[in-house]
Amino acid sequence: MIIVDTTVWVDYLRGTRTSHTDWLDSQLAGERLGLTDLILCEVLQGITSTKKFEAVQEELLKLAVSETGTVAIAVEAALNYRRLRAAGRTVRKTIDSLIATFCLLEGHSLLHNDRDYDPFEDVLRLKVIHP
Repeated sequence: MIIVDTTVWVDYLRGTRTSHTDWLDSQLAGERLGLTDLILCEVLQGITSTKKFEAVQEELLKLAVSETGTVAIAVEAALNYRRLRAAGRTVRKTIDSLIATFCLLEGHSLLHNDRDYDPFEDVLRLKVIHP
C-alpha cells in the first residue's frame, strides 16, 4: 500500500498542482492508497468549512485508514528517532516519526512532499514514491 502524507493531501485539496498531486490524481482509482489516523487528523484540522470538512472526511474514509497509536509503534518511533540522531540527522516532528515508522514496520511506501522524511529514506530505507 502507498500511504499519502498530509503534505500531499493539503496541496491536492487546495488544487495546487505539483508532481505529487498529479501522481495522486492519476493513481486514485488504480493504486492501493491509504493514510493513517494522524494524517486524517492533520488534514481535517486544516479545513475551515463544515460542509467541506464533511465531504473530505467522507472521501478520505473510503481509503484504508490505519491506526498508529500503539505502544509498539511509539517505542519503535522513539528508537528510530535515536537511530537517526546517532547518524547525525534530527527529526523535527514526532508525528512524522510515527508515520514513517508505521510505514517501515508495515512495508508501505510513502508519498510525501516533506523534507522531514528524508532521513527515514536515506538512513532507515523508508520506501518513498518519487513522482
